[in-house]
Amino acid sequence: MLSSFNEWLWQDRFWLPPNITWTQLEDRDGRVYPHPQDMLAALPLALVLLAMRLTFERFVGLPLSRWLGVRDHIRRQVKPNARLEKHFLTEGHRPKEPQLSLLAAQCGLTLRQTRRWFQRRRNQDRPRLTKKFCEASWRFLFYLSSFVGGLSVLYHEPWLWAPVMCWDNYPDQTLKPSMYWWYLFEMGFYLSLLMRLPFDVKRKDFKEQVMHHFVAVILMTFSYSANLVRIGSLVLLLHDSSDYLLEACKMVNYTQYRRVCDALFLIFSLVFFYTRLVLFPTQILYTTYYESVSNSGPFFGYYFMNMLLTLLQLLHVFWSCLILRMLYSFMKKGQMEKDIRSDVEESDSSEEEVAATQEPLQLKNGAARGPSAVPADGPRSRVTGRLNNSHTTAT
Repeated sequence: MLSSFNEWLWQDRFWLPPNITWTQLEDRDGRVYPHPQDMLAALPLALVLLAMRLTFERFVGLPLSRWLGVRDHIRRQVKPNARLEKHFLTEGHRPKEPQLSLLAAQCGLTLRQTRRWFQRRRNQDRPRLTKKFCEASWRFLFYLSSFVGGLSVLYHEPWLWAPVMCWDNYPDQTLKPSMYWWYLFEMGFYLSLLMRLPFDVKRKDFKEQVMHHFVAVILMTFSYSANLVRIGSLVLLLHDSSDYLLEACKMVNYTQYRRVCDALFLIFSLVFFYTRLVLFPTQILYTTYYESVSNSGPFFGYYFMNMLLTLLQLLHVFWSCLILRMLYSFMKKGQMEKDIRSDVEESDSSEEEVAATQEPLQLKNGAARGPSAVPADGPRSRVTGRLNNSHTTAT
């Protein structure tokens, strides 16, 4: 059964243009071609890169963050509360006001104490600044090394300056060792990112990041197997040209060097818009849609590759909208604010301000009533009055 599936999967018509077979791409007379099994080496390489990353973050990234003045916020620990913890894990991290009132009554807490418990509990799950810095520093190192290495590999290749030459004599195009190693390291790196997804910092565009990594891995695997390495190398270089600037901007954003961060953000935005919204559609997509089939008719690989490249372009547009929002804020306030994809730790003072706009302090017996709802006489009214007075003083 497995052999039958393997035979069906690697049919010539799926991967190669019409009238081209795998036998024509066998190594001969010193000419080396890409082979799908070559990419299997990316799996152990991904594990090696993971080990290198953990070592780098501990012995280089963490000391560097301290040297640059990155400090984690001091977090107040929450008191153990089984009922609130169960609600936090199963029902949601941000209960609405009626739910807060009900939980406060069930736990014998005031509304403010319950609200503050959830705020501090959310902070406990947020990654620390040093963790964010270490992740960004590792990615900066790889993207910068990959961009410089890729540029040195492609600088003397004619198709870097004229993408239409990616299709000269296709698919009879030999593979250089430098191109193979660059492709292999890129593939291993993205596989390592997928392996670390459950443990890395999760931002608001987490789903889009997962989609991007999967598309990148599939696109690299397909382009290498179908000997579309030339156009694949241009896609890799184009993305690396702005990725290392993004990671550098993140690193500086976690420090106190605001002007450097603002300058890097502007440079990154310009490079991102030019490479992803100008060069990618006008050079990459244009040549893959039109020039790639000028000498041969379309085949399954043509549609599959262009589908993946179009999906990448949609992700580019999505992230461009986020960057434009940050640019608008930058132009309005004169400095770059936080990454809108990331959560920011909540302070107790912010919760106090929210609490001041809500109902008066809730009684510990769970009666969520304002002063007008309390009987005018009796010991409960006197206790409520004292609590409301203390609440007014505190706010």
